[in-house]
Amino acid sequence: MQRLRQSSAWTILALLLLLPAAAAAQPVVIHWWHAHGGALGERVGAIADGFNQSQSAYQLVATYKGNYADTMTAGIAAFRAKSPPHILQVFEVGTATMMAAKGAIKPVYEVMQESGLPFDPQVYLPTVTGYYTTADGKMLSMPFNSSTPVLYYNVEMFKKAGLDPAKPPKTWPEVEAAAKKLVAAGVCQAGFSSAWNGWIHIENLGAWHNVPIGTKANGFGGLDTRYTFNGPLHTRHFQQLADWQKDKVFVYGGRTNTGNAKFSSGEVAMYTESSAGYAGFKKTCQFEFATTTLPYWPDVKGAPQNTIIGGASLWVMAGHKAEEYKGVAAFFNYLSRPEVQAEWHQGTGYLPVTQAAYELTKQQGYYEKNPGTETALKQMTMNPPTENSKGIRFGDHAKTRDICDNEMEAVLAGSKTAQQGLDDAVKAANELLRKFEATYK
Repeated sequence: MQRLRQSSAWTILALLLLLPAAAAAQPVVIHWWHAHGGALGERVGAIADGFNQSQSAYQLVATYKGNYADTMTAGIAAFRAKSPPHILQVFEVGTATMMAAKGAIKPVYEVMQESGLPFDPQVYLPTVTGYYTTADGKMLSMPFNSSTPVLYYNVEMFKKAGLDPAKPPKTWPEVEAAAKKLVAAGVCQAGFSSAWNGWIHIENLGAWHNVPIGTKANGFGGLDTRYTFNGPLHTRHFQQLADWQKDKVFVYGGRTNTGNAKFSSGEVAMYTESSAGYAGFKKTCQFEFATTTLPYWPDVKGAPQNTIIGGASLWVMAGHKAEEYKGVAAFFNYLSRPEVQAEWHQGTGYLPVTQAAYELTKQQGYYEKNPGTETALKQMTMNPPTENSKGIRFGDHAKTRDICDNEMEAVLAGSKTAQQGLDDAVKAANELLRKFEATYK
């Protein structure tokens, strides 16, 4: 009996000694709040699973929090409640707000430096990372789902109208000529339409033509920036869109990407939309289509330059332990692996964020098997970005896009000239900037 008691005592002591080691062996939990539902949400989940399976020190938990606005709102509310996630996905127009929220974020470059893990910002595509860096090139957030606008066109309609699908229109005058020929041939109701009008026909129009849409390097130079997209280029372009409606060269498709069905149904033969729309069109279009670069005005000096991105990046929230930030850094290293980025790029239509992932996709023959999927990369890397084509960084810019949509609809309806509409948009948007500056300076 004595031996049994001694044996039991030793067993209990051994278990007690093992408890701290067992507790220490538990993985550090990292929370990632994101805005991808449906099929994209499944791919986000696959990335999280891949990271968790690649190591045992950390457990990444990916949680869907609704659309971009909902996710950002949830993250800010959680920070105020002192329970923020470690990683928050924020759409690109929220960049200035995240930067201005002092104490709410921990810059990615600091997270990576403190982790001791390898990190070279030069391996990322500059036209992608430029949107999320400081003036001296320090990365504030990790690019994740980035896209840029391209021109989609119906190959079958082009053939029926006597147009060469191997030579799609490159300029806006060429788009007009092709549209008139397509409509005259009776193959479509209108030549072209568009999604995301503010992003494509204001922001990217400026970058593609190397024309600023605001002062201070499109907001990168400080909060005291102001909008200037009521100049000759944008006024001319908006008026042309309105005039093109008369000849059915152009038809309005609505806000955001609600007009996508106009292309997939065959109502229009051409459509400007995000490169990330490729996967959706592959599912919905019952015809062969291709992509080409965003059209430009050939008489504008400096065009074409490069387009800018849309989408979102991953921000690291403040208020966590050092060991948890090491987990965030480990995940970012995993996320930057060429094979991870290549799979994400090929499965979604979003851009790979590293040159190595781009090269790997080429080596795998993906672009040859899927013509047009390289268009966005070629367009983004056509030229080194300038102050006018690096990106935009304006406070409350999501609200400015709403203002622009309102004024664009007024111009298209004929109730305002393009100059009046853009003047009014700039005035209202600059009032937003002054309120933002007063709040965060």
